[in-house]
Amino acid sequence: MLTITQELYDAIVAHARADHPDEACGIVAGPEGSGRPERFIPMLNAARSPTFYEFDSTDLLRLYRDLDDRDEEPVIVYHSHTATEAYPSRTDISYANEPGAHYVLVSTAEDFQFRSFRIVDGAVTEEPVKVVASYA
Repeated sequence: MLTITQELYDAIVAHARADHPDEACGIVAGPEGSGRPERFIPMLNAARSPTFYEFDSTDLLRLYRDLDDRDEEPVIVYHSHTATEAYPSRTDISYANEPGAHYVLVSTAEDFQFRSFRIVDGAVTEEPVKVVASYA
């Protein structure tokens, strides 16, 4: 199960809506080994596409150095789908390289959706999302 604060949920949704009609992408980092999403990090979709997202390689290198310096890891990797349901595409699955992360997809199509998945070795498993006011 993904447990996420209302503030982080709202930030992910706002980013997805702001970048529409292009796909939005980013991560939410947390203390290494905690599994708790804490720091919202919106990224630029280098592809600038309504059907595909790509992290800029320079930004990604900078991000991972920053995560290492802070003893953090990506707890959530998120992106939006602008015209389809919030379910990982074949491309999304092939690029999923953080087996410990929650993969959040937000659909900004007519039928809004916010869903979370685990993607490990090509296997996709949907998980419940619990939105809380704060972590107790």
